[in-house]
Amino acid sequence: MHSLIEQHREAIRALAANRGIENVRVFGSMARGDADADSDIDLLVSLPPGRSGLALGGLLMDVQDLTQRKVDVVTEAGLHPALRERVLREACPL
Repeated sequence: MHSLIEQHREAIRALAANRGIENVRVFGSMARGDADADSDIDLLVSLPPGRSGLALGGLLMDVQDLTQRKVDVVTEAGLHPALRERVLREACPL
């Protein structure tokens, strides 16, 4: 896992918990450890029943502010079928 994620792991988990978001995982180049200075942060999360999709946008903005990187936040249900298997395979829990 990339050092940027390691550095901010606890803060990202706390930001997610504050918005009621669970099971935060990182995937993509940050999870594989081959990210560079321009790489974004890809987060796979679980949104419990009753939680609004607005929580996802809030987490996205929170993590962007924290890390100064572009962030994508997706749920398993929101994964494109062609990418689903790869994303689930490489996703690393925070």
